Amino acid sequence: MRLTLATWNIRKCVGLDRRRDPHRIARVIDALDAPIVALQEADRRLGHRPAALRPDIIESETRLRPVEAGGFEPSIGWHGNALLVDDRTTIEDTHGLHLPGIEPRGALVIDLQRDDTAFRVVATHLGFLRRYRRAQLATIRAYLDSLPDRPTVLLGDFNEWSPRRGFEPLTGFDIVSPGNTFHSARPVAPLDRFALGDGTTLVSCEVIHSRDTRVASDHLPVRAKIEVQRGA
Repeated sequence: MRLTLATWNIRKCVGLDRRRDPHRIARVIDALDAPIVALQEADRRLGHRPAALRPDIIESETRLRPVEAGGFEPSIGWHGNALLVDDRTTIEDTHGLHLPGIEPRGALVIDLQRDDTAFRVVATHLGFLRRYRRAQLATIRAYLDSLPDRPTVLLGDFNEWSPRRGFEPLTGFDIVSPGNTFHSARPVAPLDRFALGDGTTLVSCEVIHSRDTRVASDHLPVRAKIEVQRGA
C-alpha cells in the first residue's frame, strides 16, 4: 500500500506575523493532501491546555479528523502531539507515552488500518537537549519492542540539528530528513523528520514551501510517500 504522511509543528497556530490564525493552519493542512498528518504544539501549554486548533475547524475545513489522544479534555493532543486521519483510516489502538526529561514531553503510539493494511504511527515532539532526546527515543523504542510487530513510522519534530547524531536508539530505522524546516523564514535546520521501520520503504519526501507555510508557523511542514507492506 502506498501512503502519504505529513508532519508539522504548528506553533500553537501563531504565525511569524504574530497572528493566531487556526484557519490559516487548517488551510495548509488541507493543501498537504495527506490522509495522515501529525501536528506538534497543537494545544496551548497553560491552564487546561485548550486546543490551539479546535476539532470543529479541523473537521469543517479539512478532510481529516483528530484521533482521540486521551489527554486533557479541551486538548486534541498528548503533550501537544496530535494525529489527524481521514475517513478511510481505521483507528485500532492509541497509547500516550510520557517521555523522560526536564520538560514535559510525550509521544502518541497509534495502531491504524487502511485498505486492509495494518501499520503503526508514532507522533512525537522531542526535547531541546540531545541527552534527553536520546532517552526519549529509547523510551519509545522500548515500548515499540514490547508490542506485536507491524510496519511502523515515527514522525514529528525531532529537534535534532545534526544529520547523523542523536538517533542511536533507532537502530534499524531509516531516518528521513526531507530538508531544512526551521526557521521557516530562513530554514537552516532539518528538525522535522520521519523514521521508517521494517515493512516501510520511502518513495519520496519533500519540504512544503508556499506563501502560507512561510508565515503560518516557525516550522515548515514535511511530507513523505511510503510503501507499507501488507502483512509485514
